[in-house]
Amino acid sequence: MATFEYTITLYPVEQFKELAFFCSSDGTCRLEEVPGEQINRLLESLNEMGGEGWELVELVSRPSGIVAIWKRAVEH
Repeated sequence: MATFEYTITLYPVEQFKELAFFCSSDGTCRLEEVPGEQINRLLESLNEMGGEGWELVELVSRPSGIVAIWKRAVEH
């Protein structure tokens, strides 16, 4: 049986000043009006954690920044 460990990272809003998530009343969310530089910053952050073996579980936009929840398998 696989065992997992989890971690949470916060990417401060200062890092993504122009990153904008828009959510409709039905709960559908999408990125809009995002400059290419902002997308590249997010991709670099995600790829860095992925390179360390972490799998993204959820990405949440908050007023203070973006919260990422990660998991990875633990070998025994």
